[in-house]
Amino acid sequence: MGIIHRDAVRSIPARIRESRQHQEALAANNPHLQQALEENKHRGQVLAVRARWAALLVIAILLPFLNNSLEVLYYEAILVVFALIGWAQLKIIEVGQSKRELLLIFCDLALLTVVIVVPNPWHDEVWPHAMQYRFDSFIYFFILLAGATLAYSWRTVIAVGTWTTGLWSAALLLLWLFGHQMPELSLAVNQAFGDAGDMAEMLDPNNLLPGFRVQEIVVFLIVASILGLNGWRNSRLLFDQAEVSRQRANLARYFPSAIVERMAQQDQPMGQIRSQSVAVMFVDIVDFTRMAEKQSAEAVIELLREFHGLMEKAVFDNSGTLDKFLGDGIMATFGTPQTHPEDAENAVNCAHDMLAAIEQWNKQRQSLDESEIKLSIG
Repeated sequence: MGIIHRDAVRSIPARIRESRQHQEALAANNPHLQQALEENKHRGQVLAVRARWAALLVIAILLPFLNNSLEVLYYEAILVVFALIGWAQLKIIEVGQSKRELLLIFCDLALLTVVIVVPNPWHDEVWPHAMQYRFDSFIYFFILLAGATLAYSWRTVIAVGTWTTGLWSAALLLLWLFGHQMPELSLAVNQAFGDAGDMAEMLDPNNLLPGFRVQEIVVFLIVASILGLNGWRNSRLLFDQAEVSRQRANLARYFPSAIVERMAQQDQPMGQIRSQSVAVMFVDIVDFTRMAEKQSAEAVIELLREFHGLMEKAVFDNSGTLDKFLGDGIMATFGTPQTHPEDAENAVNCAHDMLAAIEQWNKQRQSLDESEIKLSIG
């Protein structure tokens, strides 16, 4: 069981690559799907930016309660910058990989990292850089991650997780190497809690608490990976549904909607060889060649389109299958892909419906001084 599990895990990246290639090929060959993706991306981006602005407004209102001094204006100004980055993202919405979009996302993460780990320059009191971590501001990264799930691909969600991991690790390393420290504060804490070493270490203003920093990174990366995997799964489902819809649309050209639904639900392959009794119908327009010679090509095409539409409706209304168009005629079957006791009766009823439809159509044509259409049905 262990070997199977490891093989399954190793196959995940391969399945993701295959799914991505299939999705890209499907989108490239389906302009309607590509347009739907662009519209979905645009709506998601608008929703993400509006959610960002709403979150920024809530934070702007919250900040004065957390810090009621004038130095809070520094953070309020940073919120304005985040809002402008969101506005810029609205202006460059692109489906697929976009370097400009990725750059703005990186700016988001880098700016938030700097704001969290670098002391407020308007703060009068000097304290160790490690004190910045005592405010637990890392949770604000989850707001950016949540916004990314609304508007971006699963690959970008994973990128947010990895970039945040890299930026947070780099900040921790730089502060450990070059951060401002005040040894006298560590000495005072050790004197006060000398008998409780663990407590003294936790309360030391110069201690970066690297264990907690690593925990933040790991948890964030796990959450980003789960959200990215879910996004990939949803994206795959979207393309699979689009492919199913395309196949059903193709079937709907030849079968009534009820038969299409039954065919979509059955597992029996269409190509299986079998023998069965069916009713076959051939229909065409009498003296069509002579009629076509007297009309323009445009008029002939328009006549055939209307004729085919009437015949197709009659076939589908009587549970028939449109086998093929034959120029000015059609071939239809009753009893495919599944036979029914009423197949022959449906074929006869279809013929009556066709004659009635042509009779009604001829009345409209006579009012327009157009020639009468006569059917030959076998």
